Amino acid sequence: MEALEPDVLAALRRYDTPTMANAIETFDIRPHDTGYAGHEIRCIFPDLPVMVGYVATGTIRARGDEPGHGPDLVWNHVRQIPGPRVVVLQDLDDPPGHGAFWGEVMATTFDALGCEGVVTNGCVRDLDEAHAVGFRFFAGSVGVSHGYVRAEEVGVPVTVGGLQVSPGDLLHADKHGVLLIPREIAADLPAAAERVIAREQNFLGWVKSPEFDPDDNMIGRLRH
Repeated sequence: MEALEPDVLAALRRYDTPTMANAIETFDIRPHDTGYAGHEIRCIFPDLPVMVGYVATGTIRARGDEPGHGPDLVWNHVRQIPGPRVVVLQDLDDPPGHGAFWGEVMATTFDALGCEGVVTNGCVRDLDEAHAVGFRFFAGSVGVSHGYVRAEEVGVPVTVGGLQVSPGDLLHADKHGVLLIPREIAADLPAAAERVIAREQNFLGWVKSPEFDPDDNMIGRLRH
């Protein structure tokens, strides 16, 4: 997998996820109701900056004292993914979130491995310590214990919050949620985002002006 130029990733960081979602829609390359995680995946630290990175994947469980793998399985997989990295872990427990893989130790360790954060339908803990590291948590819940948490598999397609991702996919996430960036248009998205912003600001300027007329083709003005 060939990584994008660093300046492309830096440009993507300048925009919030709603703007990126709107920009992607202008290319009409996927249904508009796909490509993002559902609201059940919460941004735990909404004050932290936009997260952009390549996906490393895995599955975990925390119920029952059953055989499994330690975090080194995930560490080794992460190192095969180009940076910056985002870990996406699907919690297979039903319901998920019985035990936390993610806390102070894992946040600090994965930060040192070049990861910007995690997206999981499971739970997280040690919020103050993880926040101090600047490690982003996007999670289904906050919990107390790690239970019997263990890794099951890595490097496989996973689904979190209804969003399916595979190793090497590109994610963009912030306080609004988690968005999958189509790599084939990533370099074109900043310019598309600027067009979206210009169109919206032009419309809002008209709405706020004395010339505003609700009978004057409002939808047409918004779309052009």
